[in-house]
Amino acid sequence: MSLSKLSTSLSTAWLTLGVTLAPVIAFAQETTTAAAPAAPAMTMDKGDNTWMLVSSALVLLMTVPGLALFYGGLVRTKNMLSVLMQVLVIAAAVSLIWIVYGYSMAFTNGGSLNSFVGGFSKMFLNGVTTSSLSETFSKGVAIPELTFVIFQMTFACITPGLIVGAVAERIKFRSMILFAVLWVTFIYFPIAHMVWFWGGPSAYADPAGLIFSFGAIDFAGGTVVHINAGIAGLVGAIMLGKRIGYKKDLMAPHSMTLTMVGAALLWVGWFGFNAGSNLEANAYASLAFINTFVATAAACLSWCAVEHLARGKASMLGAVSGVVAGLVAVTPAAGFAGPLGSIVLGLLVSPLCYFFVGVVKNKFDYDDSLDVFGVHCVGGIFGALMTGILVNPALGGAGIVDYSTADFAATYAGTATQVLNQAKGVLVTLLWSGIGSAILFKLVDLIFGLRVSVEAEREGLDLSSHGEAAYHNS
Repeated sequence: MSLSKLSTSLSTAWLTLGVTLAPVIAFAQETTTAAAPAAPAMTMDKGDNTWMLVSSALVLLMTVPGLALFYGGLVRTKNMLSVLMQVLVIAAAVSLIWIVYGYSMAFTNGGSLNSFVGGFSKMFLNGVTTSSLSETFSKGVAIPELTFVIFQMTFACITPGLIVGAVAERIKFRSMILFAVLWVTFIYFPIAHMVWFWGGPSAYADPAGLIFSFGAIDFAGGTVVHINAGIAGLVGAIMLGKRIGYKKDLMAPHSMTLTMVGAALLWVGWFGFNAGSNLEANAYASLAFINTFVATAAACLSWCAVEHLARGKASMLGAVSGVVAGLVAVTPAAGFAGPLGSIVLGLLVSPLCYFFVGVVKNKFDYDDSLDVFGVHCVGGIFGALMTGILVNPALGGAGIVDYSTADFAATYAGTATQVLNQAKGVLVTLLWSGIGSAILFKLVDLIFGLRVSVEAEREGLDLSSHGEAAYHNS
């Protein structure tokens, strides 16, 4: 399929989805009636459940306070609280939306639209009880469905929060919140469904989401979280325009101390993000854990080295940027690559992101305030494509489990095939989120307007939007 045909197809599907979802969000009757397959006999291990609950708490730690402090330290003093508020309120709003219809849209059968989005059979967690189970990646092994709901809810909470960094210091508070609500509904939930919805090990032949059906693999959210939010951030930054005084006034981070604290919390919480995505407390969780550790360390050192060569000195801003770039890149590969492959991944991603942040951004003159596109989208794309290579058992990778065989042996279709599958997933995510985000930003602009006034921006969003300041001189 040509790029133009694929783009047209996705645009049509996106608009069809909007028409389909509008009455549902207004609490109309469900349009999907496809019956779920009979659940196989499954057992639940208390250790797996414990690990998943701990992982869920770690992912929440990434959002509040981790991401909030990381972004807050990077903006100017007068905008500190505005960033904290946006990240916090988005997390609160999305957690409730997830219960109402988000979980159902992401992880149920969508009938005729199943390639793109789920149905509404589990709105308000209908049928989700203390007795219902969700199968893991091992046949017959499960965790409580409530635990799975909680874990995936934390992913939904942090992803739109990432977009805040691209439009920071100039977007209206209510516009950011409305955009986040619309974005998770029309972008995040469908992409999560496309990438992660399938029948499970005991029903592997059941209909799956579009990107999963490509054969693309994404262990913990390279496409779902980072490419998805990164391209939305770029679209938002371009549509809002540059901050007043961009490249003229000093816009240095006001507190690298807080940014360092936020980055450290992100790194710690990311172990829940990546190792928790295994859904079981077994050796593959350990693999994802060590990969997250070493890829991040390698990326931190790599960014420092590149910065030292280019500027003559390494900065704290560069070190934490490397940390985040490494975390982003290893996310899709965490449970598939080997430790040595993850180190190579970390070493390579930082120079690439550094180039986009320092060269490409200046060349095209867009104001992505905190480099969401340059780190999350670019790092996510690199990680997603490299996952197709590093999963190869010949390179120390874990291979891909074949559930059609009795022994579930790890297989690998070949580098060219798997990288092509990965590229398809990346392309669909870029098109769906890029086109959809542009539509949603325009819609919000028509309703509330996107930017604060010139006076409010000069005064700072803390006072103009919230009537309070992060710091008081005494």
